[in-house]
Amino acid sequence: MTTHPMGNPSVPPLRTIGELRAALTMGYGFPGDADDFEAELAREINHSDPADLTGIVRLVEEFRGRIAARQDPAFDAAVGAAISEIQAARETAE
Repeated sequence: MTTHPMGNPSVPPLRTIGELRAALTMGYGFPGDADDFEAELAREINHSDPADLTGIVRLVEEFRGRIAARQDPAFDAAVGAAISEIQAARETAE
């Protein structure tokens, strides 16, 4: 049985960098994430000490989280609520 991050069956498995790349390419992240991931991964690989790949691990965790957030139905609602609050605060300040 395949496990899915955050228990969301709509998200493909993200066990490997290849699966993460595929998910980003298929549009599971935010717009531009696939290109951003590739650029940041290349930068990390080129500047990492072969004995310390923590930067790559951090990057993979970040983009796995971005995919999970983007696929969470509550995420868009939370962003919309925050935008409304900011707009209301701006209007009150004027």
